[in-house]
Amino acid sequence: MTISRLRSTSRCRLFRLALAAMMASTVGLAAGSLPAAAKDSIVIAYPADVPSWDANAHTFPMAMSIWKSVFDSPLTQRPDLTLAPNVITAWKWTDDGLGFEVTLRDDVYFHNGDKLTAEDLRFTFFERLDADRKGDKKLAISGVWGRVKDIEVVSPTKAVFRLSAANPTMPQWLAFLGSFIVPKKYFTKVGKEGFLKKPIGSGPYKLADYQRGSRIVLEANEKYWGGAPKFKRVTFEVVKDASARVAAIQSKRVDLTIQVPIREALRLGKISGLETDIYPFTQILMLQITGSGVFSDANVRLAAHHAIDKAAISKALFNGSAVPLSVLAPPTTPGHVPGFNFAHDPDKAKSLLAASGYSTSKPAKLKMLTTNGAFPNDFEMARAIGAMWKKVGIEAEIEVIELSKYYELNHSNKLPEATLYSWGNATGDPEIYTGYILNPKFRFAAWRSDDMGDMIGKLFGEVDYEKRIKGYQDVNKYVVEKGYAIPLLQGVTTAVWQSNLNFKRYNNGWILPAEYSSK
Repeated sequence: MTISRLRSTSRCRLFRLALAAMMASTVGLAAGSLPAAAKDSIVIAYPADVPSWDANAHTFPMAMSIWKSVFDSPLTQRPDLTLAPNVITAWKWTDDGLGFEVTLRDDVYFHNGDKLTAEDLRFTFFERLDADRKGDKKLAISGVWGRVKDIEVVSPTKAVFRLSAANPTMPQWLAFLGSFIVPKKYFTKVGKEGFLKKPIGSGPYKLADYQRGSRIVLEANEKYWGGAPKFKRVTFEVVKDASARVAAIQSKRVDLTIQVPIREALRLGKISGLETDIYPFTQILMLQITGSGVFSDANVRLAAHHAIDKAAISKALFNGSAVPLSVLAPPTTPGHVPGFNFAHDPDKAKSLLAASGYSTSKPAKLKMLTTNGAFPNDFEMARAIGAMWKKVGIEAEIEVIELSKYYELNHSNKLPEATLYSWGNATGDPEIYTGYILNPKFRFAAWRSDDMGDMIGKLFGEVDYEKRIKGYQDVNKYVVEKGYAIPLLQGVTTAVWQSNLNFKRYNNGWILPAEYSSK
């Protein structure tokens, strides 16, 4: 999709906006869910579906909230992102740093009545991954847990992870993406395909109905170890179009929605009966870069970065609430580098392009991918960047894709020169920003080079916290100075809900209906 074709696309979007109210009228009630006013149910207009019901096979941040409603992670996070017990109540490292001892709750049951034990923990974090590494390698967390050489089951409530090498962020990962405990007995009996058709976890909700790309209906697990949820029925309506989510909440067909444009969140907050929250969280907005096409030239990569006025984008699209970033870490996280600034400098951008033979009359041409509605103002941001590039001598062909297409291209190493992406990291640890974004050994990486593999590889085994953090700060500067990635803004999320709902904010953007109630 070229810039000229984007104008036509914009006209099409006006037509979609006109249809949004009509679309919203079908949300919730058409799916068979209860009206928003019902006190024992909640309807959520959500931007994305789960990629599948194998929660160990994907590291998709947008699905985290849904999976957490059905499955339990060993550890979890509080709203302020501090680590907290969950199924695991106590944990500690052995003296050599290669053993991680855990104690599990004794009152956790899967939805089919089977008791959760350390055998299920071993199956999830060792047996499945060991088989996967020897087979089709379809589990996203295989790389994350590659240093687990065994899990020793001491008793039904005690286990020890045995590692081949140090893994300093192991506690964080036990509360993060893909780390959900699945039932060994049931999974082994029905097989993977049977599990995908009828997934069973130990979370606060059971899956009652699922229509791919349309809706997810959950029913309360009345025997949940953490207490039965207040809402007995939860419906996640999959509404990818942001304007349709706006119309759905404004028409009171749903109780809650997220990721609406900032300007709409501000407007909706002024409507009686609605409440709005706009807040920065641990997501970062960035351009993932590959070394293909004109971006094989460092001058062009650096020029592309210097040309972007991040403060102007924040002001125009995020009401100034999105913090401009110079490294792949938000200011409140340990990987941030105080005092380091990569300047917006169009003249410098032109000079770098000229050194490689490019100008506004002879532009460097590239392709950029973006989503439209996956996070607030993603499409608009891509267009703004394209316009800024054009002023200095870079011509971008912008193509809109679905998140599912992004994952397909990323995991097969087929991304073009630039991709606008939002990277979620609930932990805030720099390993799970830069350590995964740029690690050539992981399929998350777009840019792949040996220098990154060497630098990051050393930090993955560094057990001294201060040395590890300083190392990532140095790497973060190096990445930007080489043009291996272009940090843009700290993510800003939006939530809009009916005033009769008690909404609980998590600073990583989680939406957890089990923790909500009616006023």
